[in-house]
Amino acid sequence: MLSKTLNYTFKEKADERFIVARLDLFDRFYCLRIDLQLWESYLDIGLQQHLWPDRLYTIAKTNDFENCHQYLLNHINDLKINLDQYQMELDRQSQSCPITTLSLDQIDQRLNEFVICQRKYLLMKNNNQLLKFKDNFHDQDLFKTVSTFRLTTDRVTNAYINQLLLIREKQGEIYEELLMLEMRILCKFLPQNFDQLQYFITPITYSPLNNNQKAVQVKNKCYKIILEAKRSWLNIFFYACEIKMQAYDSQYQNTFLQLESQSIVTNNVNDSSISNQIKEYLIYRTNKLKQDIYKRVYNSLSYVLGPSCIRLNQSATRPRKQQEILIKKEHKNIDQKVVHHLTSQPNNIPVKSRILKTYSDDLLNYFNHSYFSPLTYKNEIQALEQARTALSIRRKLKKSNLILRVTDKGHNFYIGSAIEFDKKVQKFFQDTNAFVILEENPFNEILDKVIHLLNRLYGKKLILRWQYNKMMPDRTKSELAHLYFNPKTHKDGIPVRPIENTMRAPTTNISNFLDEIIRPIFDNKCSTTAIIDSASLIKELDKYAKRGLLKSSTLFCTFDIRNLYTMLPQQEALNILVEFLHVHGYRKVKGVPLDTIRKLASIVLERNVCVYDKQIYKQVLGGAMGSSFTLTLANIFMWKWQKELVRRQDMTGEFYGRYIDDIFMTWNRSENDLKKLLDDANTWHPNIKLEYKISKSLPFLDVILTNNNGIFSTSVYHKPAAEPYVVPFISDHPRHTFVNVIQTSLTRALRNSSTFEILNNERIYIKLTLLYNGYPSSFIEKQFQNFFSEYINSSSFLPFIDNETQFVTMRNKILNLPTPRQSQVSISAATADIDNDQTDEPQNEPTATAATAATTTLVERNKKEHACGNKLIVHYTHEKRFQTFKSDMHQVYDNTFKDTPAADVKLIVGNKNHRSAKTELICKRPKQSLLINKPFKSKPSKVEIHTD
Repeated sequence: MLSKTLNYTFKEKADERFIVARLDLFDRFYCLRIDLQLWESYLDIGLQQHLWPDRLYTIAKTNDFENCHQYLLNHINDLKINLDQYQMELDRQSQSCPITTLSLDQIDQRLNEFVICQRKYLLMKNNNQLLKFKDNFHDQDLFKTVSTFRLTTDRVTNAYINQLLLIREKQGEIYEELLMLEMRILCKFLPQNFDQLQYFITPITYSPLNNNQKAVQVKNKCYKIILEAKRSWLNIFFYACEIKMQAYDSQYQNTFLQLESQSIVTNNVNDSSISNQIKEYLIYRTNKLKQDIYKRVYNSLSYVLGPSCIRLNQSATRPRKQQEILIKKEHKNIDQKVVHHLTSQPNNIPVKSRILKTYSDDLLNYFNHSYFSPLTYKNEIQALEQARTALSIRRKLKKSNLILRVTDKGHNFYIGSAIEFDKKVQKFFQDTNAFVILEENPFNEILDKVIHLLNRLYGKKLILRWQYNKMMPDRTKSELAHLYFNPKTHKDGIPVRPIENTMRAPTTNISNFLDEIIRPIFDNKCSTTAIIDSASLIKELDKYAKRGLLKSSTLFCTFDIRNLYTMLPQQEALNILVEFLHVHGYRKVKGVPLDTIRKLASIVLERNVCVYDKQIYKQVLGGAMGSSFTLTLANIFMWKWQKELVRRQDMTGEFYGRYIDDIFMTWNRSENDLKKLLDDANTWHPNIKLEYKISKSLPFLDVILTNNNGIFSTSVYHKPAAEPYVVPFISDHPRHTFVNVIQTSLTRALRNSSTFEILNNERIYIKLTLLYNGYPSSFIEKQFQNFFSEYINSSSFLPFIDNETQFVTMRNKILNLPTPRQSQVSISAATADIDNDQTDEPQNEPTATAATAATTTLVERNKKEHACGNKLIVHYTHEKRFQTFKSDMHQVYDNTFKDTPAADVKLIVGNKNHRSAKTELICKRPKQSLLINKPFKSKPSKVEIHTD
């Protein structure tokens, strides 16, 4: 570590001994200096208050103010003498430095930085000590006030105050027990009685012969049952503790009301100031009690590996040369953005201005300082261990021929046999008949056809120049799409879902353009049958219930379309697309005729070629799942298919809503009639097959909808196969990410919970989930406090609302606010009929080159930036060690451009993240040679289909 800190390789033992001895002196000197700063702060604060805290009187062994003052002066003087001695020793040692390749100043600077980094916790410790020092004065003032009041009141009043303090102590005992269990959860070390739960399940004495896969499934199912049992027990325990705490809170509030009444009767006056002082004292004692419990119960963090987890300080474990490359890249990205913004209107700073060069140099110096500053020993060990863990996982996967994927809709890791997984993939190919294998790579052919089509359409003035440029692919960056599969662990047999990465495919720009101009029309014209999210569904069903249509016998039905994206007949889907636009009165969309839209959509569907497992496939049925336009096309196809269902539901006043390929509807006739209707709907189209469920309580999206004897009830839905996983607290994400996780979970819980009891159950589930993922108890409590702050009673011991009225008020407020998705759809729908007949066109003719397209796109982006005001947005790659990076970036900018017009620019520093475990551990991308045009041959020409 020292060698890395100094950027120097020790060649002689004498060099190493010198550095170690000098480091020890610097360390002792630094610790003494920090200690001196603390005692000097004690002296300043004590003289200002003319009072010393109790602990200081104890240390000085005196109760006299002046004697204690003299003790402080003597101690400070001793510390200064010791500091001078260490400084003299450092000066004496510097005369015998054996290292010649580094100057003594360089050595001292780097050793000083190393000591400051390793002893950073001392500054935090000093700050906490000073806060306690000041807090002690506040404690003494409150105690003096309340003591004076108690001396002048009767015994009954004193008894009430004592009773209030006793209630808090009892709550503290429960709270400490709760925190101890939370700490055990964080440490993955539950009490021994939890191990007894597994004995309630009969031991597995049978294991299937010659079927390892089946044996693994049986063991996994057994493990899952035991795990769920332990989580259920934890849920019950937390709920029981909160019930006790709420009972004591109620007792506390009643006792305090009696105290206030007694004070009024005794003093014959309604003195609110005395009441407030007592309340402040009791709140202070409560907070102090909780802080003391937190000190006794230590919260530790465990490493929770999951798809979204990012290893800590990834660049710090890399060799210095790799870090220099990273620094150069980060510096270049930010410097170019700053230069581009400041040299453009309205700033107009000359490109070769000296001030821009100064900023670039200062920025580079800051990056070097940040990247090469030493890590604390703890952080370096963590970074190295996590890097080794990731490497070990990759090796084991390869050695055992295992496959790692993220579960579909569950967002957890799935580990299985690569051979078994491939069998599931081949079964998908056989069942859908949607893909055929190609013998040659058609990349160049597809790219030429796309460019030729766009040139022809623009030459005939069927598309505008900005549309032409927007759809033109970049030949230097284009490549074939690649196909991968995610396991559907929430379904029997664990089938797979195909997903195509089409980000660089030749037709992607056309797909994005079509989605951009057509989706607003769908959002606008199909709003009555489209379900935006679970919040919009809850609102619609609330309206349904208020109209008196929800009866005790009302049934709910959900069904989804099997493999909708890959089962769309391409030509029929294109016909329906044109029909949809024609029916709603469109002859052009953003100036593009319907026939041209069909041609563009046709090339997106018909030229969809992808790579999977060293084979090149062409999709002959449906569209790419992962392509933006496929989603819109599927929605429009379902608009046509569902017309008869919608008509029948409208006739009877029943609800019908669809979220892509998932449908929810209500029913007030017999269940047999509903089944008959759905079985009939299964015959309406050969490619559309339904899988339906009928009940009075069903899950849909992330909510469970229940008809409880004519009363509409909702709660949050957690898929049985999904694990309670969120972004782990140990992950190298910015701090606000963890805050957002909690705020989002609580908002969803409040929105989807129809009763106070349901909310409380979900809140406990959220808290346990956060603990499973390493979130400290103190952090959870603080965020819960912030979320419920407007509705929490000041006397509550724990941060949650304690009655139904508060819950209803808060829930109605959230339900009346649009969700981000609802706002997005609303904005999209509002643009459906804007500029659909535009014909104005710039006179400059484009050329069919990627360079022209890229240049025009850059110009458009610049115009967009200027339209947003004089704001400059830059991004850096976040790491835990760069905690002050945002404020430091502002400081570097302000120091350079102060007193210049550029100081008026609003600098916004955002962040991007390193690769997550999902990206780091899962390899889905084929070799580059398959994605571009190189000769490739395969034996079969089509996917073999076996029929039994």
